Amino acid sequence: MNTPERSPQRALIIGGSLGGLFTGNLLRRAGWDVDIYERSPHSLDSRGGGIVLQPEVVEVFRRTGVDLQPLELGVQSRSRTVFRPDGSIQSKHVAPQTQTSWSLIYSTMRAAFGEEHYHQGQKLVGLSQTPDHRVTARFADGTQETADLLVGADGSSSTVRHLLWPTEEPSYAGYLAWRGLVPEDEMPAMAREALSGDFSFSSNVQSHILGYLVPGDGNDTRPGHRLYNWVWYRVADNAQLHEIMTDAGGRDRGFSIPEGKLASHWREHLYREADALLPAPLRAVVRATTQPFAQAIRDLAVDHMVDGRIILLGDAASIPRPHTAASTSKAASNALSLLAALQTFPDDPDLALSHWQPEQLALGRYLRDQGSRIGDHLLFQSSRPATAR
Repeated sequence: MNTPERSPQRALIIGGSLGGLFTGNLLRRAGWDVDIYERSPHSLDSRGGGIVLQPEVVEVFRRTGVDLQPLELGVQSRSRTVFRPDGSIQSKHVAPQTQTSWSLIYSTMRAAFGEEHYHQGQKLVGLSQTPDHRVTARFADGTQETADLLVGADGSSSTVRHLLWPTEEPSYAGYLAWRGLVPEDEMPAMAREALSGDFSFSSNVQSHILGYLVPGDGNDTRPGHRLYNWVWYRVADNAQLHEIMTDAGGRDRGFSIPEGKLASHWREHLYREADALLPAPLRAVVRATTQPFAQAIRDLAVDHMVDGRIILLGDAASIPRPHTAASTSKAASNALSLLAALQTFPDDPDLALSHWQPEQLALGRYLRDQGSRIGDHLLFQSSRPATAR
């Protein structure tokens, strides 16, 4: 007698950014039915910022079936160069590395997942589970969806985390990251000559900046068509942070202010600070940035990532500081490890999740602690140049 085929298991993924797309693509390739629910009604694709390309992300691409042969994954840098504040070179050593962009990774993963099961404008408002291992998500428009697994991949301000563990919230680290993107062909000639092709750094009192080239608009990696991405860490107390995060229209943006929304007086403040603190090449690219943006640096590593058939991953579960260059790779690692656990125990997802959780919790805590040590040293304990990512 033929055994009837078992219906595919279903997963709901809350959050349609990188962590959600990594997980959705991997689970679908493993035979799961997957739907992704993104709160924003608008496309998340934008120029975004730069990301150091890590092996875990390339492995997700490979497992998802992305053809890596014609795909330019990023821009290569040759050396790491540390500038003193006066513009002289403190150190320079060969350290080849690939820098990519959030946009390139997102657009690649979004295209691989497709549109049919990617739902935008869906705000999660409630969760419930039944004794027979089914989980239901309720959305603001009144709809409900039920599945075998729900993945909270909805970022640092995760609704899933708040519904399950409302006391688990990120803490402000005492400084923020100013960020900017400058088209390569608009870089001042002096800056282009000094910075292009390298991963550059400079430290000063309560100040640490780094910069490198990333793919340009349309993920273009051709010389002259790329973007120079810079990140400048500066100490700011809570009151100043609140002022910075109040945008040009008076709206409180919380912990991240997007490109084009910064109040003009803060842009002028940034230029003045650049004149006082930065070496000439990096000062020039900051001043050439017409629409700087910013994000508060925050710390988080939760005590739990699994509640029945609901899990957290990516920044919903832990937020490593950017100095680790690990936020995107951690989300990819969470997703790859989840897939491995579910494939090891295909008939027992609960056992799979119990095996998956401890290592992922440990990874989140390790990266939180590592990032805190690096960031606190750079911003609060030393003004000497350093080579953190």
